[in-house]
Amino acid sequence: MKKTIFLSLLFICIAFAVSNISAQWMPEVRLTNDTAYSLTSFGNARCIAANGNMVHSVWYDTRDGNYEIYYKRSVNGGQNWEADTRLTVNVYTSYNPAIAISGSLIHVVWYDNRDGNYQLFYKRSFDNGATWEAERNISSSSGRTGHPSIAVLGSTVNLVWWDFRDGNFEIYYMKSTDDGNTFGSETRLTNNAGESVNPGVAVSGNYIHVSWFDSTDGNWEIYYKRSTDGGVTWGNNARITNNTAQSRFPSIAVSGAYVHLVFFDNRNGVDQVFYKRSTNNGTTWGSDVKMMKSNYYSAYPSMAVSGSTVHILWNQYYTNGYDIQYSKSINNGAKWSNDSRITTADGYSTVVSAAVSGTNLHIIWRDTRDGNTEIYYKLNGQYQTSKPIIKETESNEMPEKFALSQNYPNPFNPNTSIHFDIPRNSFVRLVVYDAIGKQIETLVNEYKQEGSYLVDFNALGLPSGLYFYRIDTEGFTDVKRMILIK
Repeated sequence: MKKTIFLSLLFICIAFAVSNISAQWMPEVRLTNDTAYSLTSFGNARCIAANGNMVHSVWYDTRDGNYEIYYKRSVNGGQNWEADTRLTVNVYTSYNPAIAISGSLIHVVWYDNRDGNYQLFYKRSFDNGATWEAERNISSSSGRTGHPSIAVLGSTVNLVWWDFRDGNFEIYYMKSTDDGNTFGSETRLTNNAGESVNPGVAVSGNYIHVSWFDSTDGNWEIYYKRSTDGGVTWGNNARITNNTAQSRFPSIAVSGAYVHLVFFDNRNGVDQVFYKRSTNNGTTWGSDVKMMKSNYYSAYPSMAVSGSTVHILWNQYYTNGYDIQYSKSINNGAKWSNDSRITTADGYSTVVSAAVSGTNLHIIWRDTRDGNTEIYYKLNGQYQTSKPIIKETESNEMPEKFALSQNYPNPFNPNTSIHFDIPRNSFVRLVVYDAIGKQIETLVNEYKQEGSYLVDFNALGLPSGLYFYRIDTEGFTDVKRMILIK
């Protein structure tokens, strides 16, 4: 008689409660630890990106004597973080990185002055940040460039930045349609007497949405421009704010036809964060919405969107310094939760970046609580953990040979079962890999008695795509593939 053992990997997830948004915030994690200045980027140059359990962050740092670009990743949803990776190595200054991802392909862009003036540089990783290609100068401007923003959709990489080649600061755009192998010609988006600075870009289908702030009208106002054909042609500049205040540092995000903008201005005598949305791909815009309850100084907002859920964060003045404030909408910005304070340390917690993966919200920011400026991370959601539960049943059957069966169901979402047989006592290792061979999950890694085994695999935190699972025992190896469709 043999034993048939059913092995279930159960992932425990806590639902996100709108009525108690602060209850889901995990403890803060310090990502950097040195005596240098470690800084996140302003505006729409987002410094964090996430896909499934992979969380990627970038910043710029003076630990090497000059500002260099650094990268750090977590492979388990932000619970643990690997060592810092230095992406630039030169004696010049590298500023304001921005990051975007598509599957396991990571794109990073920044500007530095190694070539005599500030130019755009680009670097990518095909394996979720394990290895990196050499960086490339991708700008052709003879003038100073800066503050790039990046948005990726499939194999298309969209970039915007400000550029001084025309004698004043203007907004430029270019794209790659082959995962960053090559970039097309640069398109000038603004032609103003004033300065156009700190652009952001967001993409949905063929719609490309760009925002920036502009001094053409005599004060700083928020402007918007769009392309409806993937960047081939562009519409007119649209002035989004219209008052005598100084409106600055917009962050833009899109989900379907909903385009979301957040910025800060001093129309009420002190800088405060305001939100604005379009429900028709930027054709028309609704009224401004003040995001905070108080009248304290609030600035430098960031935004992340997933479906109809919109997250907005900013830094707000308190008596002990500046802390991160948060609000969210679950109906495309029609209504908002009360804003909530999510950091309380003495010092300055500022310049936050945000990214969404599934129901988890990941944020990083720069923080002075340790005496110098360090990078901190925080998760709104739940760390995904697994604990095997073993159930045993009796059977008169005994396997005659090693076997690995096709998972069922296949395709699946998000649960599937994998069956294997071992005819004699053996050490068994069963591992799941993604399409490029990156190890995702170890399901079994221990000595097993002869018998038949069933493993329930939960892919809740993984993106749709092709995956492989491989068994290795004493004298037997097999690989099969499975498809996750969400």
